Amino acid sequence: MFWQTTRFQMDLSSPQIMGILNVTPDSFSDGGQLQSVNAAMARAEQMLKDGAHILDIGGESTRPGSPAVPLDEELSRVLPVLQELVRLGVPISIDTYKPGVMQVALDLGVDIVNDIWALRQPGALQVVAAHPSCGLCLMHMHRDPQTMQIEAMTGDVLPKVIVFLQSRCQVLSDSGVARDRLMLDPGIGFGKTVAQNFSLLARQSEILALGYPLLAGWSRKSSLGHAMDVDAKSGESKASEPAQRVVASVAAALLAVEHGASVVRVHDVKETVQALSVYEAMRAQSLVGFPL
Repeated sequence: MFWQTTRFQMDLSSPQIMGILNVTPDSFSDGGQLQSVNAAMARAEQMLKDGAHILDIGGESTRPGSPAVPLDEELSRVLPVLQELVRLGVPISIDTYKPGVMQVALDLGVDIVNDIWALRQPGALQVVAAHPSCGLCLMHMHRDPQTMQIEAMTGDVLPKVIVFLQSRCQVLSDSGVARDRLMLDPGIGFGKTVAQNFSLLARQSEILALGYPLLAGWSRKSSLGHAMDVDAKSGESKASEPAQRVVASVAAALLAVEHGASVVRVHDVKETVQALSVYEAMRAQSLVGFPL
């Protein structure tokens, strides 16, 4: 299977690692760390050195309760970095739901639009449909970032996620967007409970039955902290801070790939690459087989 993007046809026969590059002051895990172009580019180059295949840049935090950012402010954050990133010769993704940001990014040559709203904002569909080949990642989100965890989804979320993603794919198809441009994301943490998030991982194959590749975004999410050991004295998670969830994030990425994910979106590129290298070595031998 291949993923068609602006400049690259990406081979998904082996897992692809998408490195997270947040140029925001308030992202849940790494906000405020990349406040200059030089700092952002240094992080980007390190992620590529560590083995990232795609770089995903975002200029607005989508953590639960985060406020919306005006268009001009988001552009001021991402535009100077995008201008440098597109020269690196690797697939570049823009994490945005604003049509104005999408248009500017695509005009620069950006390869992928990664949209938590799955192109439901007015004008977004028209921007990407007019582009001949950019890759698209469509995510399921309950409500919006400001309210999604105030009242999370109830019951078995998988059928709702599948129906939503299928309907968005149909809308894109009806607008003339080729199937090989689409990637699906079940939206881990976006309006789901801890149990619901893990159910989406356990039943990933049911989403894959739609026939599209899947992106998994577990990196440093709070559900991982909840799954880890709780301190016997305080009753609090030992992984209350996102930076304490690196090992759990790598484990979740590995499980997502084992369950069929084509792309994993991660903060910790080096560690994820190492784990997936072991997985790929095992898989290579399982495919070869040995005579008894």
